[in-house]
Amino acid sequence: MATTTSVEPRSSAVPGSRPRASAPVRFGRWCKELGWRHLVGVVTIVFCVLPLLYVLSASLNPSGTLTGSNDLFSTISGANYGALWSKGFGDWARNSIIVAVVTSIGTVLMGAAAAYAFSRYRFRGRRGTLTGLLLVQMFPQLLAVVAIFLLLINLKDVFPLLSTNSLPGLIAVYLGGALGVNTFLLYGFFNTVPRELDEAARIDGATHAQIFWTIIMPLVTPILVVVGLLSFISTYGEFIIAKTVLTSSSKWTLAIGLYTWASDERNAPWGLFAAGAVLAAIPIVLLTLFLQKYIVSGLVSGAVKG
Repeated sequence: MATTTSVEPRSSAVPGSRPRASAPVRFGRWCKELGWRHLVGVVTIVFCVLPLLYVLSASLNPSGTLTGSNDLFSTISGANYGALWSKGFGDWARNSIIVAVVTSIGTVLMGAAAAYAFSRYRFRGRRGTLTGLLLVQMFPQLLAVVAIFLLLINLKDVFPLLSTNSLPGLIAVYLGGALGVNTFLLYGFFNTVPRELDEAARIDGATHAQIFWTIIMPLVTPILVVVGLLSFISTYGEFIIAKTVLTSSSKWTLAIGLYTWASDERNAPWGLFAAGAVLAAIPIVLLTLFLQKYIVSGLVSGAVKG
């Protein structure tokens, strides 16, 4: 008697392989892992771009009011931009550029020299000086505004160039306030440069100045660019100390000049203020875009070894 055996259908799945997820499951997994990040990014972009569009629309509105700019780009005119130069905007922009550029260059040179000394040399009082710089930076420079003002007044008889209502005096104040924090930032980066390079150059007969300028400085270019950019941005838009030191309108910076326009809430020329704010932001944006390749490497590399 013949026996019949039932043959079960073979599964087409490869042994060890997972069953293919359906489309809704894949979409839900994508939303859980990556989709929410795209949503947060879109919301952040909208949150950042809308105020910029509003200011740009207000700068192109010749009516000079913010309430009339609720409808974005309903009126487009360059009258506000043309009127800036007759209001002293050109002098303010020139003063801000001079102060920011000179301060950033001086900050980089002073900070690099101090950081190189602390990183490469061992001398008495080294640790105490580093600790002192750190403690001084715990107190904001704003607390010393009165002392700075009195100091500049007393320096007027000895060094007329470093006095109140002078751009060199303001630059000197900025350089003194930025030395500590930038020294610490550069010090961590200088420690990542091998000392063997210094020793090899010294064996070849190089002096300390040659080692500093031809070997160390090119290797730490990213952090120098970062320090210079941060110094430029901070001094370009600084208001409190600049308002205390500079008294005449011809010596004002952009922060002081734009503040005088917006100080009167009822009669403020908001169109001029918006146009000046748009033009004042251009140097910062261009510098950031041009130097962005140095920013990440300059801020991160110094944290590897300290």
